[in-house]
Order: sequence, then structure tokens, then C-alpha cells
Amino acid sequence: MKQQPKRILLKLSGEFLGGDKGQGFDTDTVQGLGQQILAIRQAGFEIGIVFGGGNFFRGTKAQPFAMDRVRGDQIGMLATMINALYMQEVLQSLGLQAVTLAGLEVPRAAAPFTKEAALAALSQGKIAIFGGGTGNPFFSTDTAAALRALEVEADLLVKGTKVDGVYDKDPAKHADAQRFESLSYSEVLERDLKVMDQAAIALLRENRLPLGVVNLAKKGDLLAFLQGKQVGTRVE
Repeated sequence: MKQQPKRILLKLSGEFLGGDKGQGFDTDTVQGLGQQILAIRQAGFEIGIVFGGGNFFRGTKAQPFAMDRVRGDQIGMLATMINALYMQEVLQSLGLQAVTLAGLEVPRAAAPFTKEAALAALSQGKIAIFGGGTGNPFFSTDTAAALRALEVEADLLVKGTKVDGVYDKDPAKHADAQRFESLSYSEVLERDLKVMDQAAIALLRENRLPLGVVNLAKKGDLLAFLQGKQVGTRVE
């Protein structure tokens, strides 16, 4: 990342919105996130956001019965719409302009995603929230985030987490885990680091879009990362 980005795509898991329990909405967590987004918007960044839906639905493998994968993915995409619409209201309560564009057809709740609508919203200073994943089963929200970042011509994709970057092993389980300040996409694949799913990494690598991994649970780290300070991990 040789210069400060202007337009970013922020990817967040649904579990992040659920706070320590990872379920539903944790008010303090959501308000804290809103304040961080407000800060980076006031700093002049254009912001798109993609949420996962794991705070409401964790996929077919987490169910105690056999579930059709296509139906399960549709439920998951609807869960991301709940997160998108809720966060839109949170951001608007903070005085920001925000709009939700849906990859899944939910015409009474949100306008459909198109590149033109997304670019118009971003250029007008609105926070563009992309719900409903890609609108298709078998694609994760990681892949949806990479796709949307490329479609809106973002300068950077940032994955927000509860840890301060990418480690060589799980820092919650290993006291000697080492954090990387920077990595190449080749190193991510060779080391099998679970940064994002392989389809997302392949899209980012092929199109030379940088990725940042930042601790959003620590107030100020996101803005610091975007301003080029030594926090988080950069993958290029």
C-alpha cells in the first residue's frame, strides 16, 4: 500500500456485531463500530461495508439436522440483510448518510446492488452497505466482499476482526504466536493462513487489490491503519 487509500471496503463478520456472545446485536459493540466508521468518514474516506450473518445463522453444518445447502445459503444471505439494515439505522443515528444495496432480491427492504448505484452512493459521501452476499449460493461473504471491493473500484479491502492482525497460529491458543506486519498473497496461500477463504484471496491476488486485517475491537486502530501506521497486517 504505497499511498493512503481513498475508497475502502470493510468486511465484518456477523459474530463481531454480537459482541462477546457473538449472537444478535451487542449495543456497545455496534455503537463503537458506528463511531469508528464516523471517524474514518470524517477523515475523508469513502466506505463500503459487507457483513456476514453468523450472529443469526451459522450455516448448514451448524444445524442438528440435514439441511439443503442452497436453502441454508439463502437463510444466511437474509441474515446479512438484517445486519445491513440495522447498521444503516445505526449510522444514520450518528448523522451519517447510509444506503443498503442488496445482492439478494428484497425490493421492499433495499434497492438492488448495481455498480452504478454503488459508485453514485460512494461519490456522494454515503456509506454503502452491501447486503445479501453475492445473491447466489455457494459463495461466502468473504468472496462477496472481494467481489464488491473490485466492482466499486476500492483501493483497499479491510477485514475487521477481534485480533490485531494475522498470526502464524491462533494467538488465543498459543502464547508464542507471532504477528505478521506484512505478507504477500503467495505467503498466505503457502502457509494456509486462514485470512479469508481461498476464492476471495484468489480474486484479490489476481486483481492486485491490497488487504488489511485490523482489530476493530480496539478503538482507533482502523483509522490508524488507514493512515499508514504500524497496526494490523497488510497483505499485498
